[in-house]
Amino acid sequence: MRKLNGIKLDHRKNTENSATVDFPLPSRVKIPMSMNMGAPCQPLVKVGDEVKVGQKIGDTEAPFSVPVHSGVSGKVAAISEYRAAGGALCKAVEIETDGLQTVSEDVKPPVITDKDSFIKAVRESGSCGLGGAGFPTHIKLNPKAAVDTLVINAAECEPYITADYREMIENPDDVLGGIDLVKTQLGIKSCKLAVEANKPEAIKCFERMTEKDDSTEIVTLPSSYPQGAEKVIIYNSTGRVVKEGQLPADTGVIVMNVSTAAFLYRYSKTGMPLVSKRLTVDGNAVGAPKNIRAVIGTSIREILEYCDAEIDSVIKVISGGPMMGMSVPDMDMPIVKTSNALLAFKSYDERKTSACIRCGRCVRVCPMGLMPADIDRAYKTRNIDELKQLKVTLCMNCGSCSYVCPANRKLAETNQLAKTLIPRN
Repeated sequence: MRKLNGIKLDHRKNTENSATVDFPLPSRVKIPMSMNMGAPCQPLVKVGDEVKVGQKIGDTEAPFSVPVHSGVSGKVAAISEYRAAGGALCKAVEIETDGLQTVSEDVKPPVITDKDSFIKAVRESGSCGLGGAGFPTHIKLNPKAAVDTLVINAAECEPYITADYREMIENPDDVLGGIDLVKTQLGIKSCKLAVEANKPEAIKCFERMTEKDDSTEIVTLPSSYPQGAEKVIIYNSTGRVVKEGQLPADTGVIVMNVSTAAFLYRYSKTGMPLVSKRLTVDGNAVGAPKNIRAVIGTSIREILEYCDAEIDSVIKVISGGPMMGMSVPDMDMPIVKTSNALLAFKSYDERKTSACIRCGRCVRVCPMGLMPADIDRAYKTRNIDELKQLKVTLCMNCGSCSYVCPANRKLAETNQLAKTLIPRN
């Protein structure tokens, strides 16, 4: 089967052999009430309240959202305004930790007897896509269309990031337990665990563990970017095409990040909601790159300092990977549910933009077969009809077009702006 277009990147997986270490408990955490796609939560606690580990501290009646829990025990010090890196405002609960890490009485394994109770438990876990997108997991696992295939996204194709790889190496039983849990509760017959070829140890491990399981196939994908993008990994592992305006479930597929699957299994056994996150810390300003697990709400600055970052020399911090991550405007911001990497740089190559030379490189690498240079022109003239014809809404913002452009044009950025011009039905 022909694979979709992409680009070759320097993997820079410097921390692939770095076992996860627990970050020391911070003295204070700031937990935003919005850390996923969908509606923000409202605080369920007030200043002065005592809270415990695993306690629900934020929720909403909006269906497209997930609750927020505390990863520490201590006292609520403030309910503050928080502006996310993307610009959205929400409330944040700030907690002074007491160092005791007393677990809430509400933390107990969920009772799962059927699909409805499973979906309810998934929502109560606070789970959202841990690969970075943050789509509420309970919504993803309750599609209207019939689904026959579960695709586990273990590509982790961005440079530097090895958090998912460490999940596979350190907790393979949890990964397979999560797969079995989802397959059983949703009645899904087949699973494709899709891994890039640059992770041979993980591939060997899961091939060995599933050799007697005919329902789970380990799919080895070429090491190219953006192999982990949803539409790309669906096509490259199943051959199915998600058309414009469709959801993966419309093709009979659910895609789940490998760390999300492992988390759901652990939650089903312990009842501990999503209160901590494993993330890769790297970049040329970081003296001791590593994979760490920290409670959600921990300051980015504290994490970088723990990894011997040259704080005074840092000129850019990226949350996520260098291709699709987001620049961090303030190092005192907290890590959130979707944090999977912190990259700190004291220098980087920033080229000047020049005129398009019509070389066509952006077209040749686009996984969706788009024409970014033409989209750029149509956007500048605000030609909505042409933008529709050019299928701009198919753009996944992988950044491949910008990466290969010899004129350093901000093509991926323009694509995102162009999509805002298309009226939503």
